[in-house]
Amino acid sequence: MSNMLTRILFLACCMAGVACNPESNIDTKLEVYQVVSPLVKNTTYNSEYVAEIQSVRYVEVRSKIKGFIEKNYVDEGQTVKKGQLLFTLNYLEFEKELQKADADFKAALADLKAGEVEYANVKRLLDKSIVSKPEVDVLSAKVNALKAKVEEAQAHKEQVALHLSFSQIKAPYDGIINRIPHKMGSLVEEGDMLTSISDNHEIFAYFNLSEIDYLNYINSDEKQTKTVSLKLANNEIYPYQGKIETIESEFDKETGNIAFRARFPNPDAILKHGANGKIIIEKEIKNALIIAQKSTFEIQDKLYVFVVGKDNTLHQKNIVPKMRFTDFYVVESGLNKEDRIIFEGVENAKDGMKIQPETIDLAAAMFSGNKD
Repeated sequence: MSNMLTRILFLACCMAGVACNPESNIDTKLEVYQVVSPLVKNTTYNSEYVAEIQSVRYVEVRSKIKGFIEKNYVDEGQTVKKGQLLFTLNYLEFEKELQKADADFKAALADLKAGEVEYANVKRLLDKSIVSKPEVDVLSAKVNALKAKVEEAQAHKEQVALHLSFSQIKAPYDGIINRIPHKMGSLVEEGDMLTSISDNHEIFAYFNLSEIDYLNYINSDEKQTKTVSLKLANNEIYPYQGKIETIESEFDKETGNIAFRARFPNPDAILKHGANGKIIIEKEIKNALIIAQKSTFEIQDKLYVFVVGKDNTLHQKNIVPKMRFTDFYVVESGLNKEDRIIFEGVENAKDGMKIQPETIDLAAAMFSGNKD
């Protein structure tokens, strides 16, 4: 009996000792989480649009007459000046025809002069009543007919001279010669393309915007500067900026897009007619509500954050992002600038969990993260 009593007293003392030992208490200390409020600031982002590059001036040089290419004065890729001779077609036939037309014109002019002399003489005889008036009228009509023949001969001569000029093809403006499909000696028909010329000292970039993007552009401050950048096919940024010049007057019924045109300088001749790229338009969001991506988590394709209540209890809350960037979201709805949310460690937090908040500055935390 005494041994039993001794054991009971011993156990009671042990229990009393455990209860009095603070190290043996269940740890009820709250977990510390960094807490931030959304950052409100203006931010920018880039939108890219596929662009087709065209020369400011591009023309197809075509033959206006049928003939053989007698001589080619230029080569592909060569720079030419306005009025420079490019090709000649065989023109002996036109030269002979021009000589004949010139002779016909001179003959008609001589007949006219002879008729005018005869008319003047007969008119003097009429004044002396030697001839009758009807005879004078006949000669007057003859002179008018000869004048008409002179005008016809002159027109024919000018037409032949024009055709002769078509045998010499010249550059319409300064530019670069492109492909020459027909070589010397080739027979070309009227309308056949001999080459094309590109004026690449400046280029146009054509790109399309949806109706929504168009309205956003028109109602924003970007339209004041109209400055855009160009990303080349190798993803490098073209070193010169361009300006939006024109917007078409109607939307494409099939695509729902509207075309824009930007002009870029091309002093280094990097850009060529027919190339492709992407127009980059920088856009601004004013008073954007920004949170870090590490503060969010997804459930069934919806985005959530943990909002810290007044009693430091966590509440899971759905938010709608307006735009996603590399390290942060711009929030469309679901939060306001006074809300407090967990900055990081959301994977360990739970809805209804009570925490010990440690308030930090979001801008400083994000800058520090980027710096590291």
